[in-house]
Amino acid sequence: MKLIALETSAEACSAALWIENEIVERFAVVPREHSERILPMIGEVLAEAGVGRRALDGVVFGCGPGSFTGVRFATGVAQGVAFAVDIPVVRVWTLEILAQGVRREHGASRVLASFDARMDEVYWAACTADDDGLMGLVGEQLVCRPGEVPVPDGGDWTGAGGGWRTYADQLDQRLAGKVTGRIPGALCHARDAAVLGAPRFAAGRTVSAADALPVYLRNTVAWKKA
Repeated sequence: MKLIALETSAEACSAALWIENEIVERFAVVPREHSERILPMIGEVLAEAGVGRRALDGVVFGCGPGSFTGVRFATGVAQGVAFAVDIPVVRVWTLEILAQGVRREHGASRVLASFDARMDEVYWAACTADDDGLMGLVGEQLVCRPGEVPVPDGGDWTGAGGGWRTYADQLDQRLAGKVTGRIPGALCHARDAAVLGAPRFAAGRTVSAADALPVYLRNTVAWKKA
């Protein structure tokens, strides 16, 4: 199984190739340079592995939530690759991708993943690891004010992502006693999208290129609150 994964939902830009349980990745923190970097990254990981685009079985991408521009861009590239070589797509929530990276790098199994959604709100999801170490949502992901995030059951949660940097005080007050660690600088990696996407692809949880749509959580992404 050969999958190309890409992630551009925030300031980081990355592409990864999953090939028979091995991963080749390119990753860079390049705000506002995603459009210049992602296609060369895809080319580099394919070249390093000696894989042509027509040998790919599927595309995995972070479908949101996140930066409106970044999520829309990832969607367009994923659709373009899938259309070009007629392969299916796996959509993976970016908050799950973030949580998977925190598990990979820090061993956390209970993660409260959050991005700054602007307009005094956060994108939010609680994620836990299954028996295979794959992070998945507990309940629904949502957009809300930091002081209104759902309080999770139990304790020993790790807070991760930019929401914890921007709204640290409000989140700490709301979740007093629940959180034992914070990683506000955590970023999404395409390699973690690939890890989550591979078993979903194998299980047939794919969509066509035309149905590979983004998830914004907020319907009115372009307006500002008075």
